[in-house]
Amino acid sequence: MSLQNEANTRAKFMLSQGPVHLEYQHSCSPESGALVSFDGLVRNNNEGKDVLRLEYSAYAELALHEGSLIVKEAVDCFALQAALCSHALGVLEIGQLAVSIRVWASHRGEGFEACRWIIDQVKSRVPIWKKESYTDGTCEWVLCQHVGHHGH
Repeated sequence: MSLQNEANTRAKFMLSQGPVHLEYQHSCSPESGALVSFDGLVRNNNEGKDVLRLEYSAYAELALHEGSLIVKEAVDCFALQAALCSHALGVLEIGQLAVSIRVWASHRGEGFEACRWIIDQVKSRVPIWKKESYTDGTCEWVLCQHVGHHGH
């Protein structure tokens, strides 16, 4: 299942129940000289702890709204032809795809900058929370920046 905001076909943000599976194809415009991507995978360790799995939760309506704003801002700020970001929700196992970003740009430099900017903004602004389960049987919510904070 995928939730998405359809407001702009050049700037799209989606939430995917389970691992991300991108099947979106953007019709590349003639001025696109680069397609740059970033894929975030579930890794087996974090800060010295052995990770078993992750679980992502979100305030979906607000996440879609804020994520869509971020991707649209990236299209405008970096003069992109298009940008797409999809983030997983639910339980993910080691090696599965948690977040995926695709950016179509005139030049690779803007594309790489835009990918980095989008993931940094998503991690700091979108209300998605991550719970890590460890091999020792414990678990904890990590990097919950949106809890108890006001403003950006």
